[in-house]
Amino acid sequence: MMYLLRNLISNLGYVIIIAFIISNLPVFKKIIQRNEFKSSDRIILSITFAFFGIIGTYAGTDINGAIANTRIIGIMAGGILCGPFVGIVSGIIAGTHRLIYDFGGITSVPCAIATVLAGFTSVYIYKKGNKYPKWVYGLVGGVVIESIEMLLILLLSKPYSRALLIVKSIYFPMSLTNAIGISILILLIQRIFKEKEQIAAKQSQLALEIANKTLPYFREVNSESLEKICTIIKDSTEAAAVAITDKSTILAHVGVGSDHHISGSLIQTLATKQVIKDGQMRILNSPEEIECSSEGCQLKSALIVPLKEADETIGTLKLYFSKENGVSYTSEIVAIGLSQLISTQLEASKVSKLKDLATKAEIKALQAQINPHFLFNALNTIVSLLRFNPDSARELIVNLSTYLRYNIEEANTFVDIRKELQQVKAYVEIEKARFGNKLNVFYDIDDSIQTKIPSLIIQPLVENSIKHGILKGSGSGNVWIEVQKLSSNEVQITITDDGVGIPQAIIDSIYEGNVKENKIGMSNVDSRLRHIYGQGLKIERLNVGTKISFIITENNSLI
Repeated sequence: MMYLLRNLISNLGYVIIIAFIISNLPVFKKIIQRNEFKSSDRIILSITFAFFGIIGTYAGTDINGAIANTRIIGIMAGGILCGPFVGIVSGIIAGTHRLIYDFGGITSVPCAIATVLAGFTSVYIYKKGNKYPKWVYGLVGGVVIESIEMLLILLLSKPYSRALLIVKSIYFPMSLTNAIGISILILLIQRIFKEKEQIAAKQSQLALEIANKTLPYFREVNSESLEKICTIIKDSTEAAAVAITDKSTILAHVGVGSDHHISGSLIQTLATKQVIKDGQMRILNSPEEIECSSEGCQLKSALIVPLKEADETIGTLKLYFSKENGVSYTSEIVAIGLSQLISTQLEASKVSKLKDLATKAEIKALQAQINPHFLFNALNTIVSLLRFNPDSARELIVNLSTYLRYNIEEANTFVDIRKELQQVKAYVEIEKARFGNKLNVFYDIDDSIQTKIPSLIIQPLVENSIKHGILKGSGSGNVWIEVQKLSSNEVQITITDDGVGIPQAIIDSIYEGNVKENKIGMSNVDSRLRHIYGQGLKIERLNVGTKISFIITENNSLI
């Protein structure tokens, strides 16, 4: 038994050495470090781990006509780390090889079955084994599979006396060696995953540094500022050239190839057009994939990532490299991070322009409708989110744009009620971003309602509930917005809050028309409703809070 144990440990050493060499190959690291395996990656990994299993078979030691081996090490490790496809396919490949290798041997069938079972067991561990480190599951799994293999040998191999002798000779050495080997191989490959996390953290930091350097140039976006941005990105990365495009034109190109990749020229490459069309990143590994029309272009590979405004692709960021297959995982992480930050900063530059406009005469017409404090509070909230939560900042920018666009374009018109509600929801999201969990808004909307209503008729009432009901009370509370049909041509809209409650004196002054409000005040809404529909707001003081409702008739609302 000691002789066999020494041989198996020696074989294990060979497997670990080969695994160490393979795991350090750039192509293997590149596959392992991907966020999501492609079909070709899974096939390559399956073959690789099956290869470890086949080596284990060839390096095995003959014991009483059986082969004591380290075959399941690669199968179990592959499935536990790389998922179901890799575990099952590598198990089938190595198991089939084991059957063919010793076809007719008394242990060939049970050993082949056990190898395939190792693949399926690794899949179970991959999906369920989250409580302890993966190497622990590998250690236990190795013992379990070897125990099953010995049981299969006793059940399927003939004669039984010989099968029993084989099991007594190889069970302990194989269980120990394979269990330890699986754990070592898992730890060896997990090192690559840890490298991936370290690279991601480092490149995220690099992306933030680049964002800080480029931030001043987003205040006024033009060809000169975009060229500066591309220069900063190129100098901070391994890229030979960097370009930014919109949907049709190269806005800036800095670095190798700038003599023929000219700013202002139309996009030529199919890959860039595809990124703009579907919003998906593209990796180009050869000049043929880049499709540059200039003969002798030194750009050999490229990474194209979309720039987005909300869900719409508005352009691309392109990193070029001077060698084929030059796109590393590092470059990929940097490019993805930069695309998100650039997208956010492009949107932020629009907000900055809005902030400038707020101090000029062009926005004076809006001041009667939009509270300047609300606008500046929203802008300050966006600025505070940009550094720490760019995704939330982006969403808030979209909501603010929706709110402002609606107020500018739709004043004093009839609009589809769904568009009015979209503006209301944009306003609510802006306020929720400021006040967080202190404010809750609930919607009860009959989606079958299709009618037009006067613009800016619901949002002022919601704003009143939030500002004068919730925030002037305890500072936190709830608002309910209901839109329901009363009859075939009547729709009732109700806004209820559990805030401080409206004073009766204010209700009386609104009904009497004595309140001096801006155009979006409650008195303005009431007077507009009376003029259009013949009846205005119904305002009710509740035990807790206020309920405001009004009725529109669909026939009149189609004016």
